Amino acid sequence: MIIFILTLPEAVMAGGDNSLIVAGFYSGKMEEGAPSGWELVEKKGVSNLDLERVDDRYALHMKSNSESSFGIKKEMDVKTGEYTFLSWKWKVARLPVEADVRNAGTDDQAVQIYVAFKPTGWPAKLKTPTIGYIWGVECPKDTVVTSPQPLADKVRYIVIRNKSDTLNEWYQEKRNLEEDYKKLFPDIDNGQLRDIEGISFYINSQHTKSEAESYIYDVRFSRD
Repeated sequence: MIIFILTLPEAVMAGGDNSLIVAGFYSGKMEEGAPSGWELVEKKGVSNLDLERVDDRYALHMKSNSESSFGIKKEMDVKTGEYTFLSWKWKVARLPVEADVRNAGTDDQAVQIYVAFKPTGWPAKLKTPTIGYIWGVECPKDTVVTSPQPLADKVRYIVIRNKSDTLNEWYQEKRNLEEDYKKLFPDIDNGQLRDIEGISFYINSQHTKSEAESYIYDVRFSRD
């Protein structure tokens, strides 16, 4: 689990009239340990990430060990009334051992995508509704979970994949943010979708004292 304040401004790239490219990673350039235009966040231990060529672009490649939790983040301003869908491609090479998002002591994932929405009040980091799309291990797919970590009740997860899925195979995902937000946040403005203020990708395996490895790219918001 991660709670974050997004501080790095950068415009997203237009992917035609229909989409906004969040992480195309068309360049392998890294700046201060993160892809160009992103900010590295090391929560525990030391980060291990790079950009690996995939077809005509690059994928973010992350590897965590028994002591590490890290990721990258980017500030954005996306009107969800215009861009309601989020899609991406990801694969996992190694899962943290016996990880389960339902318990704080085993709350590890090989890859997590966080979409942060506009805060509902102050302090912002405790009042920011955040959807986490995760590749779990033991938790069943489609499970909806509120973060088990302290002071993180506004971070809520949907388990997209788990140990039943094939390792080292790319999967294409697409989510309707409006539907997911209503499901996760019925207690905030009756589930009315808020605009987006940022996105981040994380990996961690420090709770289970194991290792994890994953890839993600072609992340975008779209109209349909």
